[in-house]
Amino acid sequence: MEAPLQTEMVELVPNGKHSEGLLPVTTPTAVNQRVEGPRRSCVEGEGFLQKNPSKEPHFTDFVGKTSFGMSVFNLSNAIMGSGILGLAYAMANTGIVLFLFLLTAVALLSSYSIHLLLKSSGIVGIRAYEQLGYRAFGTPGKLAAALAITLQNIGAMSSYLYIIKSELPLVIQTFLNLEEQTSDWYMNGNYLVILVSVIVILPLALMRQLGYLGYSSGFSLSCMVFFLIAVIYKKFHVPCPLPLNLANFTGNVSLMEVTKEEAQLQAETEAAAFCTPSYFTLNSQTAYTIPIMAFAFVCHPEVLPIYTELKDPSKRKMQHISNLSIAVMYVMYFLAALFGYLTFYDGVESELLHTYSKVDPFDVLILCVRVAVLTAVTLTVPIVLFPVRRAIQQMLFKNQEFSWLRHILIAIGLLTCINLLVIFAPNILGIFGVIGATSAPCLIFIFPAIFYFRIIPTEKEPAKSTPKILALCFAVLGLLLMTMSLSFIIIDWVSGTGRHGGSH
Repeated sequence: MEAPLQTEMVELVPNGKHSEGLLPVTTPTAVNQRVEGPRRSCVEGEGFLQKNPSKEPHFTDFVGKTSFGMSVFNLSNAIMGSGILGLAYAMANTGIVLFLFLLTAVALLSSYSIHLLLKSSGIVGIRAYEQLGYRAFGTPGKLAAALAITLQNIGAMSSYLYIIKSELPLVIQTFLNLEEQTSDWYMNGNYLVILVSVIVILPLALMRQLGYLGYSSGFSLSCMVFFLIAVIYKKFHVPCPLPLNLANFTGNVSLMEVTKEEAQLQAETEAAAFCTPSYFTLNSQTAYTIPIMAFAFVCHPEVLPIYTELKDPSKRKMQHISNLSIAVMYVMYFLAALFGYLTFYDGVESELLHTYSKVDPFDVLILCVRVAVLTAVTLTVPIVLFPVRRAIQQMLFKNQEFSWLRHILIAIGLLTCINLLVIFAPNILGIFGVIGATSAPCLIFIFPAIFYFRIIPTEKEPAKSTPKILALCFAVLGLLLMTMSLSFIIIDWVSGTGRHGGSH
């Protein structure tokens, strides 16, 4: 058990000046006591955990066994939130070309952000976001990181459970072919969200290792693939404009004193203009879509826990997992947004599935899609809960051995609090909007950049070196996005309007 003690020595240094002196102490101790010389890899010399099955990973008391594929499933599931439902609306307010540019830029920036996290963790041999904060800025850095992760992920879980609460009764109503909701318990969203939390979410959240959720993550992703296939299919089966819109065009023209042929021609002209895609759009809603898209690839609190449980871990391997996960979600995001937009054009709503209900509220395919999306959202909650529990353990129980009782009680406590918020204070989602606009840019842009700047030794990269200057620019970009997001939310509150897009 001497190697973990050496690890604690590395973590307790509050700045980045002594990392090079401490790392040689940790590495030879572990190698001499636990592994044979030939097992040592070149990656270990860079300060990463040893790639051998007998060495215990940092902050865990189990051996990393999660495969490459399962790690991709887990990280992709962490990225994919309910935001995919709002991307068609974002495309309608940016145009196809501008949307593609923004989505590409955000994907590349997210990959760069993960690179900064992994490089910082490699220098000091730490694989916990909170401990990176401690390594860079001492206790304030640790508390800031833990608080941001907790608030961001609790907000995300609350939004997922709120979707279950609001959508599941509608799905049951459609299944039963009822015109209106009844007072039966199975039509009450409050009862249903508790039922789903106890039967589905809690057992998955009690898993000791995040890697075991790879199977449920894979199923969750397959549900969203089904959603994507349905969106593409519907593009070729939903008329444009919708009969309702066409009636509006005809009604507007009939108010004028024109002949029947001229009215029909003008209506067709307006319909053709409505059903023409826009490649570049700037309107009052465009600015609101930029923060929504900037947070489309939020997965950073889950990166280091997944890295910890990875089998034969290395920085390069984890970066490949991150890049592949981002690439998969990039393709899914773009296709869902493109075909959703090309189905309804400017008539698309901020929640895509609601727009389909205009066509046929009892459409069986859309009903199945709703079930698939609810399943995917439900299976994402345990993935998001893991970093919150980890943050709580890092803050309150850092030096204590693993305890099943504590593990279970934290999960039950978190789910209970979130259920109470969703049931008794649904308006709290507005507060979480502010929290998300603050914590998300911190976790994605600001913290990885400033941790990198502080942790990487000046002997290795001077303060004025290109990588560190880029990292500081990255942090400034995060501050700008935070300011934009908070400004738009305040404007919405003052004006009394609400704009719903799709972030986590």
